[in-house]
Amino acid sequence: MLVSDYNYDLPEERIAKFPPKERGTTRLLVLDRKTGATKDSFYRNLDEFLNPGDVLILNDTRVMQSRLFCMLPDGRERELVVLEKHGIEPQHVMYRGKLHDGDVLKLNLEKIKHNPGFNRGEKNLNLESIKLNIKKILGNGIAEIESPVDLNELTEVCGTVPLPPYLHRDAEESDKKRYQTVWAKNMGSAAAPTASLNMTDELLDRLKKKGVIIKYLTLHVGLGTFLPIRSDKVEEHHMHSEWFCIPAETLDAIKTAKSSGTRVIALGTTVARTLEYYGKTGRTEGEDDIFIYPGFEFTMVDALVTNFHAPKSTVLMLASAFAGWEHLHEAYKHAVAEKYNFLSYGDSMFIC
Repeated sequence: MLVSDYNYDLPEERIAKFPPKERGTTRLLVLDRKTGATKDSFYRNLDEFLNPGDVLILNDTRVMQSRLFCMLPDGRERELVVLEKHGIEPQHVMYRGKLHDGDVLKLNLEKIKHNPGFNRGEKNLNLESIKLNIKKILGNGIAEIESPVDLNELTEVCGTVPLPPYLHRDAEESDKKRYQTVWAKNMGSAAAPTASLNMTDELLDRLKKKGVIIKYLTLHVGLGTFLPIRSDKVEEHHMHSEWFCIPAETLDAIKTAKSSGTRVIALGTTVARTLEYYGKTGRTEGEDDIFIYPGFEFTMVDALVTNFHAPKSTVLMLASAFAGWEHLHEAYKHAVAEKYNFLSYGDSMFIC
């Protein structure tokens, strides 16, 4: 199976560079994965397509202000995205620009001071003296790094929202709120679960009043979502692991839905991957490295809310596995023709 088979034409003007002025005003394309039939709607109408007793599962991860502006001793600028660290494992970062083993970075304070919410006095850190040591380049734009201060603490003061690079802009004040779900709770993600960015408290209330059961799990979005597929063959790509936890009450709701014939609906690909990893392994907490691509047999997820994804990406592979590439490709062509907005801040699909 070739990665190039999962491609489509995405005009630059169809990529949403900013969130809509009001959360939840985006569009929704409903796709019947059995027939390929589509229906144009709006995200705020999602409750019309769910039934009483359906279980809608949300990812309650919270995005870290993990993007750090740095520079080499000669003034060349470099960017880091701090990745979630678990236990005693080394600290890893993604980086933009060339770096080598042994490089030493300092903070680019001239640029950092313009970050939304920058407050250098909050943690009483001597920012001018902090030096970040690149201990080892690991490949694929990832490095092991050493810091004299806790990097999570440093990002609270100096970091900014890690917007996807394809937006080609720095974060603004509005991004601090809008690149975060309204229920974000557990800090740890280097990217947002984007299908959830359009969900509002008002829509959640309507879903609950209709009898839809809302439950949560946590998956900290990291390398598994970020890294591109570098191999020509889909099967040769290896997903990096991301930490997850499924609470007992969420599992109970899933079991009830399965036994009663109601649907388990994943709000986003992060939820879908987590549930299907549980379905394959029985594990409810730990590191999830599942890679879902066409041919995968879904056992947990019955319907999926998801955004429109980049060509040849791992998340497009997952959506293709769920909907079938032929149906999904036609739906994407329809969305482009009808001027839907794509990617993180764009419109969404309900695949059922």
